[in-house]
Amino acid sequence: MKVGLVSDTHDLLDPKLEGLFRGVEAILHAGDVTRAHVLEGLARLAPVHAARGNNDVGPFGASLPEHLWVELGAITMLVVHQIGARDRLDPTLVRALTRRPAELVLHGHSHRPGVRLLDGRLFVNPGSAGPRRFSLPRAAGLLVVHGREVRVELFDLSPAEPSPLGPPFSTRL
Repeated sequence: MKVGLVSDTHDLLDPKLEGLFRGVEAILHAGDVTRAHVLEGLARLAPVHAARGNNDVGPFGASLPEHLWVELGAITMLVVHQIGARDRLDPTLVRALTRRPAELVLHGHSHRPGVRLLDGRLFVNPGSAGPRRFSLPRAAGLLVVHGREVRVELFDLSPAEPSPLGPPFSTRL
């Protein structure tokens, strides 16, 4: 199963996502969409599931869940916007994971693309696919799941064609 990963679009639907997400079975958005047209555009590529970010306000924001669990074959994923500090998970997230465990957490908020394994759980931040902020790359990702094997690849959206931000991260969960 191949899944597109995106976060922090902040009202920008980057046309490069169409090529990057070609052939995915689903797209997961980790919040700060800000307006429905972004999800509508992504939905033309594949079914979209999105969590609410701190900038998703009003009726649109209220329509998105704070925590979204997604089953990807044998893997359960939690999609959430904020996870807390790097060395201390937000208590709300800890409670959510206690209620319903997940092997993989997709998050955003920091705009810093990255993948890390913490206590047997994989945390993936695809970065921000929205307007460039700070000195961070504009980014999105792809997740491939085969049974309990996962591979995550993050891509820089700044060049003419998306380019890998490093080697793919693979693990068994």
